[in-house]
Amino acid sequence: MIYTLTANPSLDYIVDVADFKIGSVNRTTNETIFPGGKGINVSIVLQNLGIANKALGFTAGFTGTEIESLLQKKGVTTDFIRVQNGFSRINVKLRSGKESEINGIGPAIQKSDVDELLKKLDVLQADDTLVLAGSIPSVLPQTFYSDIMAYLAARNVRFVVDATRDLLKKSLEYKPFMVKPNNHELGEIFGVELTTREQVIPYALKFKEMGAQNVLVSMAAKGAVLAAADGTVYQGDAPECVLVNSVGAGDSMVAGFIAGYEQTGSYKEALKMGLCTGTASAASEELATKEAVEKIKQEYTGLL
Repeated sequence: MIYTLTANPSLDYIVDVADFKIGSVNRTTNETIFPGGKGINVSIVLQNLGIANKALGFTAGFTGTEIESLLQKKGVTTDFIRVQNGFSRINVKLRSGKESEINGIGPAIQKSDVDELLKKLDVLQADDTLVLAGSIPSVLPQTFYSDIMAYLAARNVRFVVDATRDLLKKSLEYKPFMVKPNNHELGEIFGVELTTREQVIPYALKFKEMGAQNVLVSMAAKGAVLAAADGTVYQGDAPECVLVNSVGAGDSMVAGFIAGYEQTGSYKEALKMGLCTGTASAASEELATKEAVEKIKQEYTGLL
């Protein structure tokens, strides 16, 4: 079974404004609301691809209720912990020539909420997958992910981590099955600028030496690099598309990689599936569908 964890989910309110002016009344030309958060995005895409999974995390208030409702309408199984204080955040994404974001804070998570989460995680067994994805609220420690991994260490759970900085680095001690930094995040950790796949490869390999079994580095339109557990470095171009919405493309790559590996047991095929799934989301207002991914896969020849 695959589980995703989103510590700070959101309602993403996406608005288009023709010519946004600060200090003036602006009217939208289009607006949509989606359940947001990296783990939630992974769950939605996995569900779209026909892969059963369960979304875990913390929700609160009327916004939390709406997040759960929207996910259930999409067919995603949820098991969120209801936090008593505050409300789940609303993230505003304003598109007016350029894209701007205002992200909310989220509810006040207590130790008792974390303890309840750990009880829910007690059901995980060997070969289950737990996706730890996204940022965490400021009230939680930067060891939050690694603490969970330590708690489950004896169970042979397959961990997938998509995070940044210390959240990601501290997870390496527990040898996650896969980590997915992008090239900027990987470069930030090592204090270098990485702009090409050739530059990324040695640092992906270093990250692998530090503990990760598979290091998948996404590079937006430049494709991705995979330093795989079988000792091979795979890389691929991004399938061509007209960019519609970049939100969730990296999360879709994670979902596609997991689905591809579940279906084939091949790291190369998992990378191909990840690239095609990420592109299917980037080329759509919503997250990737199975039909869109299959169409891109049929035409894709960019693996190297």
